[in-house]
Amino acid sequence: MERTLENSLSCARQLDDADPLRKFRDHFHFPNLNGKEVIYFTGNSLGLFPKKAHSYVDQEFLDWKTLAVEAHLKAKNPWFYYHHFCEQALAKIVGGNKEEVVAMGSLTSNLHLLMVSFYQPKKNRFKIIMEANAFPSDQYAVESQVRYHGYDPDEAIIVIKPREGEHIIRTEDIVQVIDKNSEQLSTIMFGGVNYLTGQLFDMKTIAEAGHNAGAYVGFDLAHAIGNVPLLLHDWNVDFACWCSYKYLNSGPGGVAGVFVHEKHGSDKSLPRFAGWWGNEEETRFQMKKKFSPQFGAAGWQLSNAPVFAMAIHRASLEIFDEAGIKNLRTKSEALTGYLEFVINEYNNRNPSAELKIITPANTFERGCQLSMIAASDGQRIFNLLTASGVMADWREPNVIRMAPVPLYNTFEEVWRLGQILNFSQS
Repeated sequence: MERTLENSLSCARQLDDADPLRKFRDHFHFPNLNGKEVIYFTGNSLGLFPKKAHSYVDQEFLDWKTLAVEAHLKAKNPWFYYHHFCEQALAKIVGGNKEEVVAMGSLTSNLHLLMVSFYQPKKNRFKIIMEANAFPSDQYAVESQVRYHGYDPDEAIIVIKPREGEHIIRTEDIVQVIDKNSEQLSTIMFGGVNYLTGQLFDMKTIAEAGHNAGAYVGFDLAHAIGNVPLLLHDWNVDFACWCSYKYLNSGPGGVAGVFVHEKHGSDKSLPRFAGWWGNEEETRFQMKKKFSPQFGAAGWQLSNAPVFAMAIHRASLEIFDEAGIKNLRTKSEALTGYLEFVINEYNNRNPSAELKIITPANTFERGCQLSMIAASDGQRIFNLLTASGVMADWREPNVIRMAPVPLYNTFEEVWRLGQILNFSQS
């Protein structure tokens, strides 16, 4: 039986008391403003610092100090195998097999590496589809890949936009564009969740439509991983990449990751940019000239693992493993739903200063983020929130993004936000 929502402190506290994940808030460090913890609603930009990361990194410092190069094989967590320590947790989060994932590199570098394999334009198949308002790094990467292959981005890149007067891209419009360009389509490269609007795309439907058109299908999951449940293997997604510093709470510039479907994992004919750490582990130190890739996503690695960053990542992934992505999703739907309720209450009281929510109202079309456009004085409202101890996010020209993260945010914080917003108009 669903609880009737109220914009009240007692309702918020009742929701928090009933939250089975409330203990995980204590696993993180919160920034402070004027001696008080801030209301941190910007985990979609940079996640918080997991407390256990201290001891995980300290262990690697100790092994470096006492073992030096021998730590590659003799450390408590041998560095030679470090990427394997993250496989199982990542596989659960993205819905894949452990051979299909690897923690490596950085987001945009990984995207370029994957496009070497999965953007193979031919004379009659050279087009690539992406969404409007994709994150700039994706736009730059795709444009530069297209130019590298000798094509004009204006001709090769198809950008799918929302309909006139709308903010969300309809799934039927995406499928229609794919079908219309099927004879010339090489690759689809979409965001899993759009960074600006917070729209969660129907990746299963997009992958199916793309494969029916004879194209490779991949996703940038920077705003999806750790935010929404994923089933990349079952959806038959060809490739994906992500960063770890947003919802995965693995630190600024933290080690990123890739997914490569198992059907490509042993395909040595796929073009790729090879590196030493992608070679078979059994023969890596034989220093042979011919590259022989590991099976699975690990075969796309270039260099040895950045162990200190990986230690932070491993600490955070263990928290996800304990909490469970399905449990986090259940709370996320309720928590973001409460934020939507509070914002709508504010709008009813302050129509001249409305915060129009442009993120889909349907929970299956969004993660935890809500994006809003202010009817007026958006920058002033955002600045007041910041001065009042609310860390949200401003994106030009006029979008305020808020992301109540289920691992560490509370219903009471959402209610307090509403009080601050109403105060801003008094």
